[in-house]
Amino acid sequence: MHPAGLAAAGTPRQPSKRRVPVSQPGMADPHQLFDDTSSAQSRGYGAQRAPGGLGYPTASASPQSAFLGDPVSNMAMAYGSSLAAQGKELVDKNIDRFIPVTKLKYYFAVDTMYVGKKLGLLFFPYLHQDWEVQYQQDTPVAPRFDVNAPDLYIPAMAFITYVLVAGLALGTQDRFSPDLLGLQASSALAWLTLEVLAILLSLYLVTVNTDLTTIDLVAFLGYKYVGMIGGVLMGLLFGKIGYYLVLGWCCVSIFVFMIRTLRLKILAEAAAEGIPVRGARNQLRMYLTMAVAAAQPLLMYWLTFHLVR
Repeated sequence: MHPAGLAAAGTPRQPSKRRVPVSQPGMADPHQLFDDTSSAQSRGYGAQRAPGGLGYPTASASPQSAFLGDPVSNMAMAYGSSLAAQGKELVDKNIDRFIPVTKLKYYFAVDTMYVGKKLGLLFFPYLHQDWEVQYQQDTPVAPRFDVNAPDLYIPAMAFITYVLVAGLALGTQDRFSPDLLGLQASSALAWLTLEVLAILLSLYLVTVNTDLTTIDLVAFLGYKYVGMIGGVLMGLLFGKIGYYLVLGWCCVSIFVFMIRTLRLKILAEAAAEGIPVRGARNQLRMYLTMAVAAAQPLLMYWLTFHLVR
């Protein structure tokens, strides 16, 4: 046997050393079926983290900032804001022309003390002495500072309460229906509108130069709903006797209230103009004042007598 063969048979066989290629950092393992991209993504993802630490990549420039940085867009925004301001001013002017919002704010400038005093004045006008409306620099003070100033809060609340009380009265008599309640409310509004138009026409025909406005008339004529509520409630509690007693008292009270209030608005202007007390025009003004005051009790009875049985 060959000595080389004996030597090969006598010595143990050393394992063959194969050179494994070292993978570079940017190269994938040749034995892998798919490339491992998790490390590269994690490195890229971590490198682009937002300053807040939320893990989102930061954008170089947002669309909003790019839009605002454009001078053409800035001019468009300025032009749009100016158009919006002009439109708002135009709407405000038109609203004030048809609906005097600033004037309405004056008639609703009331507080709890004023409401209490005004209600007492409506039920007991005989104890009141000074009926002059207070002025401050040729402008009447707010109603909360002067109990003689007209307001729209009490007439509005009284009208709503009157409609509710009318519904209660109709319900206790098994006559309630939405149509009948709507007819009751619309009738009250129609009579109020007719009153205002008739008084304005009469003032025009008599040629009365007065500071009595249409809103003042609505306020003064709306005070009668307070007495109507009291009459209907007493009628529900005590029958027709309570209704006639309370309504009669309220009718006399509203008559006195209207006489003492309107005479300062109508007759005082005549005295300021130098018209004689016994003159024909002054007598017409007196008749007009008494007619307006006398119409209040009649309407109070007409709008409530069918609610009490």
